[in-house]
Amino acid sequence: MAMESSVTNTCNYNSNVTFFYNSVGKKVSVTWTARDFVVIGLGLTVCLIVVLANLMVMVAIFMNRRFHFPIYYLLGNMAAADLFAGIAYANLMLNTGPWTRTLTKEQWYIRGALIDISLTASVANLLAVAVERHQTILTMQLHSTMPKRRVVLLIVCIWAVSIIMGLVPSKFWNCECNLSDCSTVAPLYSRQFLIFWAVLNLLTFFIMVAMYTRIFIYVRYRSQNVSQHTSEIQQRQTVINLMKTISMVLGAFVICWTPGLIILLLDGLLGKDSHANDYEKFCLVIAECNSLVNPIIYSLRDDEMRRTFKRILCCLCWRGVTQQREPPPVEIDSPLTETFSVAFSQETHGCVQKSEDQALCMPQDTNSKEDSWTMPGV
Repeated sequence: MAMESSVTNTCNYNSNVTFFYNSVGKKVSVTWTARDFVVIGLGLTVCLIVVLANLMVMVAIFMNRRFHFPIYYLLGNMAAADLFAGIAYANLMLNTGPWTRTLTKEQWYIRGALIDISLTASVANLLAVAVERHQTILTMQLHSTMPKRRVVLLIVCIWAVSIIMGLVPSKFWNCECNLSDCSTVAPLYSRQFLIFWAVLNLLTFFIMVAMYTRIFIYVRYRSQNVSQHTSEIQQRQTVINLMKTISMVLGAFVICWTPGLIILLLDGLLGKDSHANDYEKFCLVIAECNSLVNPIIYSLRDDEMRRTFKRILCCLCWRGVTQQREPPPVEIDSPLTETFSVAFSQETHGCVQKSEDQALCMPQDTNSKEDSWTMPGV
């Protein structure tokens, strides 16, 4: 009992967030400055764009049956992770600066957990995509034959692992009982946890880069020996284009997140001597940009995705126009009522009749087997 009481007394469970910031020498703003307003304003604007852009990617994958394959569902889940990252960064912006002093420890842990979950989900998605591509491309197939149930289970596991990793610091691996182990970037986190987290993510990066390097070497080798049949050439080119898109997504992720992970690693190893706080905000901005880069890559590299974006925007604009053109109330006995109603009905129903590219405005036939994937149309 005496030993238990001694351990409890050394823990700072009742201390507030400011206490831990002061213990590592990290300053907390007291008053608002013009710089704070600019940072928060720009940050929230970027977060809004991130959420809308990735939401469009998810809608495009859901609505276009040509994307109903395991690889695109995983990319859609990655867009969901980026959308979640936008929400996490928005929450960070609304709880930073002088607002940090008002946070309870639980609120501070939630703020950090949201960032951890979004990063873990993105890394896990990229690793799942790499494994799927490695398994598929080695047989020179365009799409995997993985059942839908397995894909759904994989996505659920990705988010389960991400949530667990986000909760670990607040529940098990913090520095509340050992102030000398506190991080200078995240003052309530254990430096040992930052080392573990940074090394794990960097190691995953190297594994994915090695896998994609092997895939590209294999595709290049097979391309030299493939026959000149038109269908095989088209399939090979489609595989290569998809690989380039995914590789650009991976490259952007590594470029955007590596500086932040290195800062966390140095903070974990050196503590105050790393001067990690001098580069923390810069690395955070770069990491935030990654969630905005992926939709841009999809729209530039994938013609079908770009066309689907245009269809979605076209339908949204057309519905907005038709709502503005909605006729005002008229008398029942007016001779123009019937004529206008017929004309308006024909106009609103012409959303998909004017062009095949606006087919997304109409419900599509979704009759298909549960565990089979629909082959894309030609």
